[in-house]
Amino acid sequence: MGTRVVVGMSGGVDSSVAAYLLKEQGYEVIGVSLQTLGKRGKDIEDAECVAGTLGIPFHVIKVCEQFDSEVIDAFVAEYKNGRTPNPCCICNAKIKWKILIEWALENGADYIATGHYARIDRLPNGRYAVCNSVTAKKDQTYALCNLSQEQLAHTIMPVGEYEKEDVRRIAKLIGIEVAGKPDSQDICFIPDNDYASFIRDKTGLECARGNFVDIEGNILGEHKGIFCYTIGQRKGLNLSMGKPVYVNKIAPDTNEVVVGDEDVIFSTTLEAGNINYMGADSIKAGDRFMAKIRYAHAGEMCMVTYVDSNIIRLRFDNPVRAVTPGQAVVMYSGPYVMAGAVILR
Repeated sequence: MGTRVVVGMSGGVDSSVAAYLLKEQGYEVIGVSLQTLGKRGKDIEDAECVAGTLGIPFHVIKVCEQFDSEVIDAFVAEYKNGRTPNPCCICNAKIKWKILIEWALENGADYIATGHYARIDRLPNGRYAVCNSVTAKKDQTYALCNLSQEQLAHTIMPVGEYEKEDVRRIAKLIGIEVAGKPDSQDICFIPDNDYASFIRDKTGLECARGNFVDIEGNILGEHKGIFCYTIGQRKGLNLSMGKPVYVNKIAPDTNEVVVGDEDVIFSTTLEAGNINYMGADSIKAGDRFMAKIRYAHAGEMCMVTYVDSNIIRLRFDNPVRAVTPGQAVVMYSGPYVMAGAVILR
């Protein structure tokens, strides 16, 4: 085949096997890792080791400044405003794909590849769309909802055709050291999952305490700071209510966290903006989609209406739990992503 492809290697088993599969298919494979934080970590060392085992060239591109400004700063700003962002959706489009494609084209490659569990198809309308992977439990299409048509046109996702167990089996057969490496679970720049401490260290701002209130505004207790909470949260509230209560709303203007019974965190509508059209080139009022409101959401059918020319309202057939401002809502037609947007309220 002879086509040159740059594989974004994270040091995990999925991108490692992606590089192997493409080499076996006859591609000229180059491995590239993006260094997003201040120093090379274990993951980059693992990626370099795998590249050596596969006999492919390997490069590291430092993207610390871009990652800090595009991803971390946006993450902090969203939390300060009482929203819960999804940094992976931002990073994929603005850092990983953008930089890998630029580097690939500058170095004579036609494509980039990643180890994501997704596929790419060109639909009858001529547009590219990410498509559900073979393995539903590992499907990663949700996190790819911000990718552009140009980015998709230059992308290959070989492991989308495999079950996770098969990927690990291939890794063992070819003898790469990361075959049994656990999947990453946390946000890469907050490995201990302590968002409040990270934001405090990043900004120098103390996380101001405030009041827990019920939906009528009655004070129920004191919270540790709005950075510490997200919609739908039950654990860690430390409220003696005699029953479970859940975060229903975060109000940065008054520094309050509103809590209530579980039924109040179910919604039949949401509003979203910053729409990225993927398989669809537009969305009309009355269109119906299956929409996911978070990565682990199974999805629910909904109908689209418009608030104005830039904001859509989705009305769900059945109530959905914990609609969270700042998260992505991803709209599917069958296995294909038609569009993604950011939940506003």
